[in-house]
Amino acid sequence: MNSDLLSFLDGLDRSLFLVLNKNHTPLLDTVMWYVSKMWVWMPVYAFLVFLVFKKLPWRSFLLFLLFVALLLFVTDFVSVHTIKSTVMRLRPSHNPELVDQVKMVVDENGNLYRGGKFGFFSNHTSNNFGVAVFFFLVMKPLRRGYAILLFAWVSLIAYSRIYLGVHYPGDIAAGALYGAVAAWVIFRIFAFTNAKMKFTV
Repeated sequence: MNSDLLSFLDGLDRSLFLVLNKNHTPLLDTVMWYVSKMWVWMPVYAFLVFLVFKKLPWRSFLLFLLFVALLLFVTDFVSVHTIKSTVMRLRPSHNPELVDQVKMVVDENGNLYRGGKFGFFSNHTSNNFGVAVFFFLVMKPLRRGYAILLFAWVSLIAYSRIYLGVHYPGDIAAGALYGAVAAWVIFRIFAFTNAKMKFTV
Protein backbone atom coordinates (compact mmCIF):
# COMPACT_ATOMS: atom_id res chain seq x y z
CA MET A 1 0.00 0.00 0.00
CA ASN A 2 1.22 3.50 -0.84
CA SER A 3 3.12 5.06 2.10
CA ASP A 4 1.26 8.38 1.71
CA LEU A 5 -2.07 6.57 1.96
CA LEU A 6 -0.86 4.64 5.01
CA SER A 7 0.23 7.89 6.67
CA PHE A 8 -3.15 9.47 5.88
CA LEU A 9 -5.08 6.50 7.31
CA ASP A 10 -2.86 6.42 10.40
CA GLY A 11 -3.43 10.13 11.00
CA LEU A 12 -7.17 9.69 10.54
CA ASP A 13 -7.16 6.78 12.96
CA ARG A 14 -5.28 8.82 15.57
CA SER A 15 -7.62 11.79 15.21
CA LEU A 16 -10.73 9.63 15.56
CA PHE A 17 -9.19 7.88 18.56
CA LEU A 18 -8.60 11.20 20.36
CA VAL A 19 -12.22 12.21 19.77
CA LEU A 20 -13.60 8.91 21.11
CA ASN A 21 -11.15 8.69 24.00
CA LYS A 22 -11.37 12.19 25.42
CA ASN A 23 -14.64 12.23 27.39
CA HIS A 24 -13.89 10.57 30.71
CA THR A 25 -15.83 10.66 33.97
CA PRO A 26 -15.16 8.76 37.23
CA LEU A 27 -18.33 6.72 36.73
CA LEU A 28 -17.51 5.80 33.14
CA ASP A 29 -13.95 4.95 34.14
CA THR A 30 -15.31 2.29 36.47
CA VAL A 31 -17.97 1.05 34.05
CA MET A 32 -15.60 0.74 31.09
CA TRP A 33 -12.93 -0.91 33.21
CA TYR A 34 -15.31 -3.70 34.15
CA VAL A 35 -16.94 -3.88 30.71
CA SER A 36 -13.48 -4.71 29.38
CA LYS A 37 -13.00 -7.55 31.87
CA MET A 38 -13.78 -10.90 30.28
CA TRP A 39 -14.93 -12.55 33.51
CA VAL A 40 -17.70 -9.97 33.91
CA TRP A 41 -19.35 -11.37 30.80
CA MET A 42 -19.23 -15.04 31.79
CA PRO A 43 -22.99 -15.10 32.60
CA VAL A 44 -23.66 -13.85 29.05
CA TYR A 45 -21.50 -16.62 27.59
CA ALA A 46 -23.24 -19.14 29.82
CA PHE A 47 -26.65 -17.94 28.60
CA LEU A 48 -25.56 -18.23 24.95
CA VAL A 49 -24.31 -21.76 25.53
CA PHE A 50 -27.60 -22.62 27.25
CA LEU A 51 -29.59 -21.40 24.23
CA VAL A 52 -27.48 -23.54 21.90
CA PHE A 53 -27.85 -26.51 24.26
CA LYS A 54 -31.63 -26.16 24.04
CA LYS A 55 -31.57 -26.05 20.24
CA LEU A 56 -29.06 -28.73 19.24
CA PRO A 57 -28.99 -32.50 19.79
CA TRP A 58 -26.41 -33.39 22.42
CA ARG A 59 -23.80 -34.67 19.96
CA SER A 60 -24.14 -31.52 17.84
CA PHE A 61 -23.84 -29.48 21.01
CA LEU A 62 -20.55 -31.19 21.94
CA LEU A 63 -19.29 -30.53 18.42
CA PHE A 64 -20.37 -26.90 18.83
CA LEU A 65 -18.26 -26.57 21.99
CA LEU A 66 -15.26 -28.04 20.18
CA PHE A 67 -15.60 -25.52 17.36
CA VAL A 68 -16.02 -22.62 19.79
CA ALA A 69 -12.68 -23.63 21.32
CA LEU A 70 -11.16 -23.72 17.82
CA LEU A 71 -12.62 -20.28 17.07
CA LEU A 72 -11.14 -18.76 20.21
CA PHE A 73 -7.77 -20.33 19.39
CA VAL A 74 -7.85 -18.69 15.96
CA THR A 75 -9.10 -15.29 17.13
CA ASP A 76 -6.83 -15.05 20.15
CA PHE A 77 -3.71 -17.21 20.22
CA VAL A 78 -2.99 -17.22 16.50
CA SER A 79 -3.50 -13.47 16.09
CA VAL A 80 -1.40 -12.59 19.14
CA HIS A 81 1.51 -14.74 18.04
CA THR A 82 1.39 -13.86 14.35
CA ILE A 83 -0.26 -10.53 13.56
CA LYS A 84 0.63 -8.45 16.61
CA SER A 85 4.22 -9.66 16.62
CA THR A 86 4.51 -8.96 12.89
CA VAL A 87 2.76 -5.59 12.55
CA MET A 88 4.11 -4.26 15.87
CA ARG A 89 1.89 -1.17 15.95
CA LEU A 90 2.26 0.63 19.26
CA ARG A 91 -0.87 1.09 21.32
CA PRO A 92 -1.95 4.72 21.87
CA SER A 93 -0.97 4.27 25.51
CA HIS A 94 2.59 3.35 24.45
CA ASN A 95 2.99 5.75 21.53
CA PRO A 96 5.46 8.49 22.60
CA GLU A 97 3.96 10.88 20.04
CA LEU A 98 0.49 10.51 21.49
CA VAL A 99 0.70 9.28 25.06
CA ASP A 100 0.43 12.74 26.64
CA GLN A 101 -2.98 13.18 24.98
CA VAL A 102 -4.37 9.75 25.85
CA LYS A 103 -6.93 9.47 28.64
CA MET A 104 -6.25 6.35 30.69
CA VAL A 105 -7.68 4.80 33.84
CA VAL A 106 -6.08 3.54 37.02
CA ASP A 107 -6.03 -0.21 37.56
CA GLU A 108 -6.54 -2.17 40.79
CA ASN A 109 -2.89 -1.62 41.75
CA GLY A 110 -3.04 2.15 41.41
CA ASN A 111 -1.15 2.22 38.10
CA LEU A 112 -2.26 3.63 34.78
CA TYR A 113 -3.60 0.80 32.66
CA ARG A 114 -1.67 0.73 29.39
CA GLY A 115 -2.03 -2.84 28.11
CA GLY A 116 0.71 -4.64 26.24
CA LYS A 117 3.11 -2.81 23.95
CA PHE A 118 1.48 -3.62 20.60
CA GLY A 119 -2.19 -3.26 19.77
CA PHE A 120 -2.97 -4.24 16.17
CA PHE A 121 -5.44 -5.68 16.26
CA SER A 122 -7.74 -5.86 19.27
CA ASN A 123 -8.06 -9.42 20.57
CA HIS A 124 -10.92 -8.42 22.86
CA THR A 125 -12.80 -7.38 19.73
CA SER A 126 -11.84 -10.35 17.56
CA ASN A 127 -12.77 -12.81 20.33
CA ASN A 128 -16.13 -11.26 21.11
CA PHE A 129 -17.19 -10.54 17.54
CA GLY A 130 -16.09 -14.04 16.59
CA VAL A 131 -18.25 -15.59 19.31
CA ALA A 132 -21.19 -13.31 18.49
CA VAL A 133 -21.15 -14.08 14.77
CA PHE A 134 -20.64 -17.81 15.34
CA PHE A 135 -23.54 -17.92 17.81
CA PHE A 136 -25.72 -15.86 15.43
CA LEU A 137 -25.05 -18.31 12.58
CA VAL A 138 -25.62 -21.42 14.72
CA MET A 139 -28.88 -20.04 16.15
CA LYS A 140 -30.17 -18.61 12.86
CA PRO A 141 -32.92 -17.46 12.69
CA LEU A 142 -32.26 -15.56 15.91
CA ARG A 143 -34.93 -13.36 17.42
CA ARG A 144 -34.33 -9.73 16.49
CA GLY A 145 -34.18 -8.57 20.11
CA TYR A 146 -31.51 -11.13 20.97
CA ALA A 147 -29.50 -10.20 17.88
CA ILE A 148 -29.59 -6.47 18.73
CA LEU A 149 -28.52 -7.14 22.33
CA LEU A 150 -25.79 -9.52 21.21
CA PHE A 151 -24.11 -7.07 18.84
CA ALA A 152 -24.69 -4.10 21.16
CA TRP A 153 -22.85 -6.08 23.84
CA VAL A 154 -19.78 -6.82 21.71
CA SER A 155 -19.76 -3.25 20.37
CA LEU A 156 -19.71 -1.89 23.91
CA ILE A 157 -16.76 -4.13 24.77
CA ALA A 158 -14.98 -2.92 21.63
CA TYR A 159 -15.58 0.74 22.52
CA SER A 160 -14.30 0.16 26.05
CA ARG A 161 -10.87 -0.60 24.57
CA ILE A 162 -10.77 2.83 22.93
CA TYR A 163 -12.09 4.48 26.08
CA LEU A 164 -9.34 2.85 28.15
CA GLY A 165 -6.75 4.23 25.72
CA VAL A 166 -5.30 0.92 24.55
CA HIS A 167 -6.66 0.65 21.00
CA TYR A 168 -7.25 2.82 17.97
CA PRO A 169 -10.55 2.57 16.08
CA GLY A 170 -8.61 0.86 13.29
CA ASP A 171 -7.51 -1.85 15.74
CA ILE A 172 -11.17 -2.35 16.64
CA ALA A 173 -12.40 -2.46 13.04
CA ALA A 174 -9.69 -4.93 12.02
CA GLY A 175 -10.37 -7.11 15.06
CA ALA A 176 -14.12 -7.15 14.37
CA LEU A 177 -13.56 -8.06 10.71
CA TYR A 178 -11.04 -10.77 11.55
CA GLY A 179 -13.32 -12.26 14.21
CA ALA A 180 -16.38 -12.19 11.94
CA VAL A 181 -14.55 -13.81 9.00
CA ALA A 182 -12.99 -16.46 11.26
CA ALA A 183 -16.42 -17.21 12.73
CA TRP A 184 -18.00 -17.58 9.29
CA VAL A 185 -15.26 -19.93 8.06
CA ILE A 186 -15.37 -22.06 11.21
CA PHE A 187 -19.18 -22.13 11.13
CA ARG A 188 -19.07 -23.49 7.57
CA ILE A 189 -16.69 -26.24 8.70
CA PHE A 190 -18.90 -26.92 11.74
CA ALA A 191 -22.05 -27.16 9.59
CA PHE A 192 -20.31 -29.45 7.08
CA THR A 193 -18.93 -31.72 9.82
CA ASN A 194 -22.26 -31.81 11.63
CA ALA A 195 -24.08 -32.82 8.45
CA LYS A 196 -21.48 -35.43 7.48
CA MET A 197 -21.67 -37.03 10.91
CA LYS A 198 -25.47 -36.86 10.75
CA PHE A 199 -25.77 -35.37 14.22
CA THR A 200 -28.73 -33.16 13.35
CA VAL A 201 -32.28 -34.37 13.96
